[in-house]
Amino acid sequence: MTRPSRRTPAEAARRARMIALSCLCFTFAMVGASFAAVPLYRIFCQVTGYGGTTQRAEMASARVTDQEINVRFDANASPGVPWSFQPNERQVRVRLGETRQISYHVRNTSDRTVTAMATFNVTPDLTGAYFNKIQCFCFNNQTLKPGESVDMPVIFFVDPAIADDVDTQDAHTITLSYTFFPADPPVVNVAAAKPSGS
Repeated sequence: MTRPSRRTPAEAARRARMIALSCLCFTFAMVGASFAAVPLYRIFCQVTGYGGTTQRAEMASARVTDQEINVRFDANASPGVPWSFQPNERQVRVRLGETRQISYHVRNTSDRTVTAMATFNVTPDLTGAYFNKIQCFCFNNQTLKPGESVDMPVIFFVDPAIADDVDTQDAHTITLSYTFFPADPPVVNVAAAKPSGS
């Protein structure tokens, strides 16, 4: 029986360096993947409409049909945003491919300036691939002074291809929902937060 040959110190050191380099490359790959995950997921959602993510359009639809669909509007503000927020119209009926403008009314009900940002989605989720926004206030910081109010427009259309998709052709109503979240961290009064006796 032949004995396995022993590695020389130089070979052992080279093997150790290869293992260390492989581990380092793997670590960098995992860190890179974690940073890339969010933008890649966002792109995936925008392309597929997954999770009710709407599409972004630069111009109106080239085709308008006689088929109609209801579009409802929902408005929410998280507890950290002291705003009154509601659509000016609760629902509209639009032809597929028709460009429509609606607006949401928002008012700062507090005695301080508040900055917030809106996120959105549509339901049913699968209709997100066909709901196209040309203009909207989402993902932009909105700042309102105490008591200030403003109308925020949304321009959209529903792609006529929604009627050709077996998964969405029976959808008669789409709900567009916005939620405002605080965009800046709350201001902490350092003097008030300082423990007594220090």
